[in-house]
Amino acid sequence: MTPARLGSIGILCGALGISLHAADLSKYRGLEFGMTLAAAAKHVGAQPADTKLIHQRPAVIQQMDWTPRQPLLADTEKDPVKEALLCFFNGALSRIIVTYDRYKIKGMTAEDVIDAISLTYGAPTKPEAQIAYHSNYAEVARVLARWDAPEYSYDLVRTGDQSTFAMVLYSKRLDALAQASIIQAIKLEAQEAPQREIDRQKEREKEERLLLEKARSANKPNFRP
Repeated sequence: MTPARLGSIGILCGALGISLHAADLSKYRGLEFGMTLAAAAKHVGAQPADTKLIHQRPAVIQQMDWTPRQPLLADTEKDPVKEALLCFFNGALSRIIVTYDRYKIKGMTAEDVIDAISLTYGAPTKPEAQIAYHSNYAEVARVLARWDAPEYSYDLVRTGDQSTFAMVLYSKRLDALAQASIIQAIKLEAQEAPQREIDRQKEREKEERLLLEKARSANKPNFRP
């Protein structure tokens, strides 16, 4: 293994946020699956109001953007993590999606990244599986490697545009509940879409009538032939 590759692997290991001797999949950089939205926001220096509401029924699904910075790395500029997305199910942290900066892992193959992560978590499985991975490009992604525990899983995937890699970290119980809720929410929204469009049209017509009435009230007294 070349020195450059070893260096890249070492950087990725540091970015995981835990020691080489503790493969605790329940935590990532101080965040813990199941923690409240308020606690997660405080930890990453955000406000609960910064979250985006994705679905409100049948369960509350929210997301929060996060740009991690790993204080354990000697040079934070070498942190390969570009951004992360925190996902919440009814206010509990259920999933973290970590996306690596394509320029900081440039030249690394999938096997290089797998080797780096394996130094922390051990040998992965490579199931023939896909995982929900919502992006601008795709709704699912093929799992390249999986590090598994009874309650948690870390899945390595390629991003939707294939330009880099991402790690999908999740609580199996909470994420399963969230994914089932998202599917149901999409069905509800599709069923209710026609009525929502009718209601929006009625609201637009009401606003137009009010504007016309306001204009009439202003113009009528001043009209001269």
